[in-house]
Amino acid sequence: MNVNHVRPWRNIYRRKSRQIMVGSVPVGGDAPISVQTMTNTATTDIRATIAQVQAAADAGADIVRVSVPDQDSSRALKEIVRESPVPIVADIHFHYKRGIEAAEAGAACLRINPGNIGDESRVREVIRAARDNNCSMRIGVNAGSLERDLLEKYGEPCPEAMVESGLDHIKLLEDNDFHEFKISVKASDVFLAAAAYQGLAEATDKPIHLGITEAGGLTTGTIKSAIGLGNLLWMGIGDTIRVSLSADPVEEVKVGYEILKALGLRHRGVNIISCPSCARQGFDVIKTVETLEDRLEHIKTPMSLSIIGCVVNGPGEALMTDVGFTGGGAGSGMVYLAGKASHKMSNEQMIDHIVEEVEKKAAAIEAEQAAAEAAE
Repeated sequence: MNVNHVRPWRNIYRRKSRQIMVGSVPVGGDAPISVQTMTNTATTDIRATIAQVQAAADAGADIVRVSVPDQDSSRALKEIVRESPVPIVADIHFHYKRGIEAAEAGAACLRINPGNIGDESRVREVIRAARDNNCSMRIGVNAGSLERDLLEKYGEPCPEAMVESGLDHIKLLEDNDFHEFKISVKASDVFLAAAAYQGLAEATDKPIHLGITEAGGLTTGTIKSAIGLGNLLWMGIGDTIRVSLSADPVEEVKVGYEILKALGLRHRGVNIISCPSCARQGFDVIKTVETLEDRLEHIKTPMSLSIIGCVVNGPGEALMTDVGFTGGGAGSGMVYLAGKASHKMSNEQMIDHIVEEVEKKAAAIEAEQAAAEAAE
Protein backbone atom coordinates (compact mmCIF):
# COMPACT_ATOMS: atom_id res chain seq x y z
CA MET A 1 0.00 0.00 0.00
CA ASN A 2 1.27 3.45 -0.85
CA VAL A 3 0.89 5.41 2.38
CA ASN A 4 2.43 8.59 1.00
CA HIS A 5 -0.42 9.75 -1.22
CA VAL A 6 0.40 12.87 -3.21
CA ARG A 7 -2.12 15.67 -2.90
CA PRO A 8 -1.89 19.03 -4.70
CA TRP A 9 -2.09 20.88 -1.41
CA ARG A 10 0.88 18.91 -0.09
CA ASN A 11 3.26 19.76 -2.92
CA ILE A 12 6.38 21.78 -2.16
CA TYR A 13 8.05 23.28 -5.21
CA ARG A 14 11.71 23.63 -4.41
CA ARG A 15 13.60 26.68 -5.56
CA LYS A 16 15.83 25.91 -8.51
CA SER A 17 19.47 26.08 -7.51
CA ARG A 18 22.74 25.02 -9.07
CA GLN A 19 24.30 21.86 -7.69
CA ILE A 20 27.69 21.45 -6.04
CA MET A 21 29.40 18.48 -4.44
CA VAL A 22 30.45 18.25 -0.82
CA GLY A 23 32.68 15.24 -1.15
CA SER A 24 30.37 12.51 -2.41
CA VAL A 25 27.18 14.35 -1.37
CA PRO A 26 25.36 16.48 -3.96
CA VAL A 27 23.90 19.71 -2.59
CA GLY A 28 21.38 21.73 -4.58
CA GLY A 29 19.62 21.03 -7.86
CA ASP A 30 17.34 18.03 -7.54
CA ALA A 31 19.45 16.33 -4.84
CA PRO A 32 17.72 15.32 -1.60
CA ILE A 33 18.00 17.94 1.13
CA SER A 34 21.02 16.81 3.12
CA VAL A 35 21.22 16.83 6.92
CA GLN A 36 24.30 18.12 8.71
CA THR A 37 25.60 18.41 12.23
CA MET A 38 28.82 19.50 13.93
CA THR A 39 31.08 17.79 16.44
CA ASN A 40 31.61 19.40 19.83
CA THR A 41 34.66 17.41 20.91
CA ALA A 42 38.16 18.89 20.87
CA THR A 43 39.31 18.24 17.30
CA THR A 44 42.74 17.33 18.63
CA ASP A 45 41.08 14.43 20.48
CA ILE A 46 41.03 12.38 17.32
CA ARG A 47 39.42 9.24 18.77
CA ALA A 48 36.58 11.15 20.47
CA THR A 49 35.92 13.23 17.36
CA ILE A 50 35.85 10.22 15.06
CA ALA A 51 33.49 8.46 17.48
CA GLN A 52 31.15 11.45 17.41
CA VAL A 53 31.30 11.64 13.61
CA GLN A 54 30.45 7.94 13.41
CA ALA A 55 27.52 8.32 15.83
CA ALA A 56 26.16 11.20 13.77
CA ALA A 57 26.56 9.19 10.56
CA ASP A 58 24.77 6.23 12.13
CA ALA A 59 21.89 8.58 13.00
CA GLY A 60 21.70 9.63 9.35
CA ALA A 61 23.98 12.66 9.03
CA ASP A 62 25.05 13.13 5.42
CA ILE A 63 27.76 15.66 6.25
CA VAL A 64 29.58 16.50 9.51
CA ARG A 65 31.39 19.74 10.31
CA VAL A 66 34.50 19.88 12.48
CA SER A 67 36.01 23.01 14.01
CA VAL A 68 39.60 23.84 13.04
CA PRO A 69 40.71 26.59 15.45
CA ASP A 70 44.47 25.96 15.46
CA GLN A 71 47.32 24.19 13.70
CA ASP A 72 47.11 21.10 15.90
CA SER A 73 43.48 20.71 14.83
CA SER A 74 44.55 20.99 11.17
CA ARG A 75 46.96 18.11 11.72
CA ALA A 76 44.28 16.04 13.46
CA LEU A 77 41.81 16.74 10.65
CA LYS A 78 43.77 14.62 8.19
CA GLU A 79 43.19 11.42 10.18
CA ILE A 80 39.58 12.37 10.97
CA VAL A 81 38.87 12.82 7.26
CA ARG A 82 40.53 9.51 6.45
CA GLU A 83 38.39 7.56 8.93
CA SER A 84 35.10 9.43 8.51
CA PRO A 85 32.22 7.60 6.78
CA VAL A 86 30.80 10.94 5.58
CA PRO A 87 32.26 14.12 4.05
CA ILE A 88 33.88 16.48 6.56
CA VAL A 89 33.43 20.26 6.50
CA ALA A 90 36.18 22.28 8.16
CA ASP A 91 34.85 25.20 10.21
CA ILE A 92 37.23 28.14 9.81
CA HIS A 93 37.22 31.40 11.77
CA PHE A 94 39.74 34.23 12.04
CA HIS A 95 42.80 32.36 10.71
CA TYR A 96 42.78 32.00 6.94
CA LYS A 97 45.80 29.67 7.11
CA ARG A 98 43.61 27.11 8.86
CA GLY A 99 41.44 27.07 5.74
CA ILE A 100 44.45 26.36 3.55
CA GLU A 101 45.65 23.62 5.90
CA ALA A 102 42.16 22.06 6.10
CA ALA A 103 41.85 21.91 2.31
CA GLU A 104 45.25 20.25 2.12
CA ALA A 105 44.18 17.80 4.87
CA GLY A 106 41.33 16.54 2.70
CA ALA A 107 38.29 18.45 3.95
CA ALA A 108 35.38 18.13 1.53
CA CYS A 109 34.26 21.69 2.20
CA LEU A 110 35.48 24.82 3.98
CA ARG A 111 33.05 26.91 5.97
CA ILE A 112 34.35 30.47 6.15
CA ASN A 113 32.80 33.51 7.76
CA PRO A 114 33.60 36.45 5.48
CA GLY A 115 33.19 38.87 8.36
CA ASN A 116 36.13 37.53 10.33
CA ILE A 117 38.53 35.72 8.00
CA GLY A 118 40.42 38.80 6.81
CA ASP A 119 40.81 40.92 3.70
CA GLU A 120 40.21 39.89 0.11
CA SER A 121 43.77 38.76 -0.46
CA ARG A 122 43.47 36.19 2.32
CA VAL A 123 40.13 34.97 1.05
CA ARG A 124 41.75 34.53 -2.38
CA GLU A 125 44.43 32.32 -0.86
CA VAL A 126 41.77 30.13 0.71
CA ILE A 127 39.94 29.96 -2.63
CA ARG A 128 43.14 28.84 -4.35
CA ALA A 129 43.68 26.09 -1.77
CA ALA A 130 40.07 24.91 -2.13
CA ARG A 131 40.34 24.77 -5.92
CA ASP A 132 43.68 22.96 -5.84
CA ASN A 133 42.32 20.32 -3.46
CA ASN A 134 38.87 19.78 -5.04
CA CYS A 135 37.22 21.28 -1.99
CA SER A 136 33.91 23.17 -2.04
CA MET A 137 33.14 26.11 0.24
CA ARG A 138 30.32 27.60 2.27
CA ILE A 139 29.96 31.31 2.70
CA GLY A 140 28.68 31.56 6.24
CA VAL A 141 27.14 34.96 6.92
CA ASN A 142 26.08 35.40 10.53
CA ALA A 143 24.09 38.23 12.06
CA GLY A 144 26.47 38.27 15.01
CA SER A 145 29.61 38.87 12.97
CA LEU A 146 28.72 41.14 10.06
CA GLU A 147 31.39 43.35 8.52
CA ARG A 148 31.88 46.69 10.20
CA ASP A 149 31.09 48.74 7.10
CA LEU A 150 27.70 47.02 6.73
CA LEU A 151 26.84 47.62 10.37
CA GLU A 152 27.72 51.30 9.90
CA LYS A 153 25.63 51.46 6.73
CA TYR A 154 22.52 49.77 8.13
CA GLY A 155 22.91 50.60 11.82
CA GLU A 156 22.24 47.05 13.00
CA PRO A 157 22.10 43.46 11.74
CA CYS A 158 19.15 43.28 9.36
CA PRO A 159 18.10 41.10 6.42
CA GLU A 160 19.36 43.62 3.87
CA ALA A 161 22.80 43.76 5.48
CA MET A 162 23.08 40.00 5.63
CA VAL A 163 22.06 39.54 2.01
CA GLU A 164 24.46 42.28 0.89
CA SER A 165 27.28 40.57 2.79
CA GLY A 166 26.47 37.28 1.11
CA LEU A 167 26.27 38.77 -2.36
CA ASP A 168 29.56 40.64 -1.87
CA HIS A 169 31.33 37.40 -1.09
CA ILE A 170 29.59 35.51 -3.87
CA LYS A 171 31.06 38.12 -6.21
CA LEU A 172 34.50 37.67 -4.67
CA LEU A 173 34.42 33.91 -5.22
CA GLU A 174 33.03 34.22 -8.73
CA ASP A 175 35.55 36.94 -9.66
CA ASN A 176 38.18 34.35 -8.78
CA ASP A 177 36.43 31.83 -11.05
CA PHE A 178 35.33 29.69 -8.10
CA HIS A 179 31.77 28.37 -8.27
CA GLU A 180 31.69 25.30 -6.02
CA PHE A 181 30.09 26.96 -3.03
CA LYS A 182 26.88 27.24 -1.04
CA ILE A 183 25.78 30.04 1.23
CA SER A 184 24.00 30.64 4.52
CA VAL A 185 22.66 33.77 6.25
CA LYS A 186 22.07 32.63 9.81
CA ALA A 187 20.68 34.43 12.83
CA SER A 188 19.39 33.33 16.22
CA ASP A 189 16.28 35.45 15.67
CA VAL A 190 13.77 33.44 13.62
CA PHE A 191 12.26 36.49 11.90
CA LEU A 192 15.66 37.91 10.95
CA ALA A 193 16.94 34.60 9.62
CA ALA A 194 13.77 33.86 7.65
CA ALA A 195 13.69 37.32 6.04
CA ALA A 196 17.40 37.14 5.17
CA TYR A 197 17.02 33.70 3.58
CA GLN A 198 14.01 34.84 1.55
CA GLY A 199 15.98 37.82 0.27
CA LEU A 200 18.96 35.63 -0.55
CA ALA A 201 16.80 33.08 -2.38
CA GLU A 202 15.43 35.84 -4.59
CA ALA A 203 18.86 37.30 -5.30
CA THR A 204 20.86 34.20 -6.27
CA ASP A 205 20.53 30.66 -7.56
CA LYS A 206 23.39 29.37 -5.39
CA PRO A 207 22.61 26.37 -3.15
CA ILE A 208 21.46 27.45 0.29
CA HIS A 209 22.48 26.02 3.65
CA LEU A 210 19.67 26.60 6.17
CA GLY A 211 20.05 27.08 9.88
CA ILE A 212 18.77 29.05 12.86
CA THR A 213 22.05 29.61 14.64
CA GLU A 214 22.43 29.30 18.41
CA ALA A 215 18.82 28.17 18.64
CA GLY A 216 19.10 26.96 22.25
CA GLY A 217 18.64 23.70 24.13
CA LEU A 218 16.92 20.57 22.91
CA THR A 219 13.33 21.72 23.45
CA THR A 220 13.56 25.45 22.70
CA GLY A 221 16.05 24.95 19.88
CA THR A 222 13.92 22.30 18.26
CA ILE A 223 10.87 24.55 18.32
CA LYS A 224 12.72 27.59 16.94
CA SER A 225 14.33 25.48 14.22
CA ALA A 226 11.08 23.79 13.30
CA ILE A 227 9.36 27.17 12.93
CA GLY A 228 12.19 28.90 11.07
CA LEU A 229 13.47 26.08 8.89
CA GLY A 230 10.03 24.56 8.45
CA ASN A 231 8.57 27.72 6.97
CA LEU A 232 11.54 28.25 4.64
CA LEU A 233 11.49 24.63 3.47
CA TRP A 234 7.74 24.90 2.94
CA MET A 235 8.45 27.82 0.59
CA GLY A 236 10.92 25.63 -1.29
CA ILE A 237 14.02 27.33 0.10
CA GLY A 238 16.95 25.23 1.30
CA ASP A 239 19.27 22.55 -0.06
CA THR A 240 20.98 21.37 3.12
CA ILE A 241 20.15 21.97 6.78
CA ARG A 242 21.81 22.02 10.16
CA VAL A 243 19.75 22.24 13.36
CA SER A 244 21.89 24.07 15.94
CA LEU A 245 21.16 22.75 19.43
CA SER A 246 22.93 22.90 22.76
CA ALA A 247 22.67 19.11 22.80
CA ASP A 248 24.28 15.94 21.51
CA PRO A 249 24.96 16.26 17.75
CA VAL A 250 22.92 13.08 17.23
CA GLU A 251 19.88 14.99 18.48
CA GLU A 252 20.49 17.64 15.81
CA VAL A 253 20.39 14.95 13.15
CA LYS A 254 17.20 13.45 14.54
CA VAL A 255 15.44 16.82 14.68
CA GLY A 256 16.62 17.65 11.17
CA TYR A 257 15.09 14.49 9.80
CA GLU A 258 11.88 14.99 11.72
CA ILE A 259 11.48 18.46 10.18
CA LEU A 260 12.05 17.06 6.68
CA LYS A 261 9.76 14.08 7.35
CA ALA A 262 6.96 16.35 8.59
CA LEU A 263 7.09 18.22 5.28
CA GLY A 264 7.37 15.08 3.18
CA LEU A 265 10.75 16.23 1.87
CA ARG A 266 12.75 13.24 3.04
CA HIS A 267 11.97 9.96 4.72
CA ARG A 268 14.23 7.83 6.89
CA GLY A 269 13.26 5.30 9.50
CA VAL A 270 9.92 4.79 11.21
CA ASN A 271 7.51 7.70 11.39
CA ILE A 272 5.46 7.07 14.52
CA ILE A 273 2.00 8.65 14.60
CA SER A 274 0.71 8.56 18.15
CA CYS A 275 -1.96 10.22 20.26
CA PRO A 276 -1.19 12.32 23.35
CA SER A 277 -3.24 9.82 25.43
CA CYS A 278 -6.27 10.44 27.62
CA ALA A 279 -8.64 8.59 29.95
CA ARG A 280 -9.94 6.54 27.02
CA GLN A 281 -6.58 4.87 26.35
CA GLY A 282 -6.57 1.10 26.45
CA PHE A 283 -2.83 0.94 27.27
CA ASP A 284 -0.04 3.28 28.39
CA VAL A 285 0.49 5.18 25.14
CA ILE A 286 3.31 7.45 26.33
CA LYS A 287 5.45 4.65 27.74
CA THR A 288 4.73 2.46 24.71
CA VAL A 289 5.83 5.13 22.24
CA GLU A 290 9.00 5.88 24.22
CA THR A 291 9.89 2.19 24.17
CA LEU A 292 9.11 1.77 20.48
CA GLU A 293 11.18 4.82 19.52
CA ASP A 294 14.14 3.19 21.23
CA ARG A 295 13.47 -0.34 19.95
CA LEU A 296 12.96 0.81 16.34
CA GLU A 297 15.89 3.20 16.11
CA HIS A 298 17.83 0.68 14.02
CA ILE A 299 15.26 0.74 11.22
CA LYS A 300 16.45 2.97 8.37
CA THR A 301 13.78 2.01 5.82
CA PRO A 302 11.09 4.71 5.50
CA MET A 303 7.77 3.45 6.87
CA SER A 304 4.93 4.52 9.12
CA LEU A 305 3.52 3.21 12.40
CA SER A 306 0.40 4.39 14.23
CA ILE A 307 0.04 3.90 17.98
CA ILE A 308 -3.39 5.15 19.11
CA GLY A 309 -4.87 4.59 22.54
CA CYS A 310 -8.52 4.04 21.60
CA VAL A 311 -10.94 3.49 18.73
CA VAL A 312 -11.96 7.15 18.31
CA ASN A 313 -9.16 7.91 15.84
CA GLY A 314 -7.21 4.66 15.85
CA PRO A 315 -8.80 2.84 12.89
CA GLY A 316 -8.74 6.00 10.76
CA GLU A 317 -5.07 6.67 11.45
CA ALA A 318 -4.23 3.01 10.81
CA LEU A 319 -5.72 3.27 7.32
CA MET A 320 -2.78 5.49 6.36
CA THR A 321 0.09 3.60 7.99
CA ASP A 322 2.08 0.47 7.23
CA VAL A 323 1.62 -0.96 10.72
CA GLY A 324 -0.75 0.16 13.43
CA PHE A 325 -2.05 -0.68 16.87
CA THR A 326 -5.28 0.65 18.35
CA GLY A 327 -6.21 0.15 21.98
CA GLY A 328 -9.38 -1.70 22.79
CA GLY A 329 -10.79 -3.33 25.89
CA ALA A 330 -10.09 -6.34 28.09
CA GLY A 331 -6.32 -5.81 27.93
CA SER A 332 -5.90 -6.14 24.17
CA GLY A 333 -6.03 -4.10 20.97
CA MET A 334 -6.17 -4.46 17.21
CA VAL A 335 -3.11 -4.78 14.97
CA TYR A 336 -3.42 -3.22 11.51
CA LEU A 337 -1.23 -4.18 8.57
CA ALA A 338 -1.20 -2.12 5.36
CA GLY A 339 -4.20 -0.15 6.62
CA LYS A 340 -6.43 -3.12 7.33
CA ALA A 341 -7.47 -4.75 10.61
CA SER A 342 -5.42 -7.93 10.86
CA HIS A 343 -5.57 -9.54 14.30
CA LYS A 344 -5.90 -8.85 18.02
CA MET A 345 -2.91 -8.75 20.35
CA SER A 346 -2.63 -8.48 24.12
CA ASN A 347 -1.18 -5.30 25.53
CA GLU A 348 1.53 -7.29 27.31
CA GLN A 349 2.83 -8.78 24.06
CA MET A 350 2.10 -5.79 21.88
CA ILE A 351 5.51 -4.06 21.90
CA ASP A 352 7.51 -7.16 20.94
CA HIS A 353 4.90 -8.00 18.31
CA ILE A 354 4.90 -4.50 16.80
CA VAL A 355 8.71 -4.52 16.59
CA GLU A 356 8.54 -7.87 14.81
CA GLU A 357 5.91 -6.64 12.33
CA VAL A 358 7.87 -3.46 11.58
CA GLU A 359 11.08 -5.42 11.03
CA LYS A 360 9.26 -7.82 8.67
CA LYS A 361 7.75 -4.93 6.72
CA ALA A 362 11.13 -3.16 6.47
CA ALA A 363 12.77 -6.36 5.20
CA ALA A 364 10.03 -6.78 2.60
CA ILE A 365 10.44 -3.20 1.39
CA GLU A 366 14.22 -3.62 1.14
CA ALA A 367 13.78 -6.88 -0.81
CA GLU A 368 11.40 -5.17 -3.25
CA GLN A 369 13.85 -2.31 -3.75
CA ALA A 370 16.75 -4.71 -4.32
CA ALA A 371 14.72 -6.68 -6.87
CA ALA A 372 13.75 -3.48 -8.70
CA GLU A 373 17.37 -2.34 -8.84
CA ALA A 374 18.50 -5.74 -10.12
CA ALA A 375 15.88 -5.62 -12.86
CA GLU A 376 17.07 -2.23 -14.18
